[in-house]
Amino acid sequence: MSGARITLLTGGARCGKSRRALALAESYARKTYVATAQPIDDEMAERIMTHRSERGVEWETIESPLALPETLFQLKDDGRVAVVDCLTVWLGNVFHYEGAGAADARISEFVRALDGARIDLILVTNEVGWGIVPDNASARDFRDAAGRLNQDVARVADRVELLIAGIPMILKGEKR
Repeated sequence: MSGARITLLTGGARCGKSRRALALAESYARKTYVATAQPIDDEMAERIMTHRSERGVEWETIESPLALPETLFQLKDDGRVAVVDCLTVWLGNVFHYEGAGAADARISEFVRALDGARIDLILVTNEVGWGIVPDNASARDFRDAAGRLNQDVARVADRVELLIAGIPMILKGEKR
C-alpha cells in the first residue's frame, strides 16, 4: 500500500461516526467528502442537507453512490483527506442497482482501490449484524455482505475505531 493512512470508523446507527470523521479530518487543509447517499425520500434529503451544513464550505463534496472504487482512484495526492460516508449505504446501492450477486466482486474492487489510495481516507461504516437476525433472505444477504465488507476494510486499515454513544474505542492502530 502507498503512504496513505486509512481509518475505519464503525458502530451502530447515529452513534457519532460522521461527527468523529469530521473531527479527524479537521487538521487537513484540503478536505473532500465522498457521499454515497442519494436523496430518495424527504427524510434522506433532510439528512443530506444536515450533513452538508455540519461540514461547512471548506469541504469539496463528491457524490458517488455506486462508483466508489473509481472515485477513490481519481482523488489526487495533494495533501487532502477524503471522508467516505458511508460504506453501508454504498453497499446498499450495489444491492439495489446491481443485485446481491455483485456484492463480493464490488467489495473486492473497493479493497483493491484502498490498496492504491494516494491520500488519507476516513471511512464510515455501520455494524449491522448486532441485532435481530433478519426475517428474509435478502436482508440476511445484505447483513452478511456488510460484515464481509467491514472485515476486509478493517484488515487493510491502519486504524479502526468503534464508536459507542459518541465515544471512540480504538480497535486497531495508535491513539490520535
